[in-house]
Amino acid sequence: MTTTLRPTEPLQQSADGTRRRHYQVCVNSRPAGEITLSTDPVFGPATGVLDGLRIEEPDRRRGRATVAVLAAEEVARGWGCERIEADVPGGSDAGLRLAAVLGYVPRSRIMVKRLGDTAPALPEGSRARTMTAEEFDVWRGLAVQRYVEACAARGMPAAQAREHAERDQAKRLPQGPATPGVSLAVLEHEGSTVGTLWLSPRDGAAYVWDVEVDAAHRGRGHGRSLMLAAEAYALASGSPEIGLNVFAGNTPAERLYESLGYTTVTHRVRKDLVQGLL
Repeated sequence: MTTTLRPTEPLQQSADGTRRRHYQVCVNSRPAGEITLSTDPVFGPATGVLDGLRIEEPDRRRGRATVAVLAAEEVARGWGCERIEADVPGGSDAGLRLAAVLGYVPRSRIMVKRLGDTAPALPEGSRARTMTAEEFDVWRGLAVQRYVEACAARGMPAAQAREHAERDQAKRLPQGPATPGVSLAVLEHEGSTVGTLWLSPRDGAAYVWDVEVDAAHRGRGHGRSLMLAAEAYALASGSPEIGLNVFAGNTPAERLYESLGYTTVTHRVRKDLVQGLL
């Protein structure tokens, strides 16, 4: 039997160059599932994104998903994509196995935690407070630089990463620390500033956009204190849960979040696409 992709709509292309198209997965022309291919609005047209892969139950465990993903990769190459990414639901061992077999490697995880009714206490000697305007000016530049370095390590040109980070900050923090719904905080321990936190709403929940312990104060439990402070700010805002993104390979952060009760809801995996030999 032959597994192919059949477009269900014309190619969707926005003014910024982002592409998107939905396909039926067909077996001998019979619909057996679906998949969507797009280009990443952040990383640009060189990065494809697979989403919504679904194979009907009677056609599962027969290699249909494997062929569908490989076919979508060929379409992405035709679009000029140099790499491709996909989201795998947390707990989908089959999805992670398929991704690994096809050469995808972990890029990051989205993790969430359901909050209780009471804010956790910070360790003795630690307190969180709102960032001042002067501290915000310093933090803003450092946060942009951290984003640029993280994206550059994953294939995004530094200039593009900086442009995106600055545009995103301007959008999400139009009034700096005074932006409604936003928590920009400084963690102090025994009178010394040891870290910073940026928390704001996203999709109905509180979301940690940036958390950082100053280099001179790492390894002393302040990262845990910052995350406990994030829970307190989230509860104060009325949010029932808190979420964050952690990049693959940041083992200390992954272990910290797991120990605090965060669970993975999405795995983002990536793969470089070989464009062929000259």
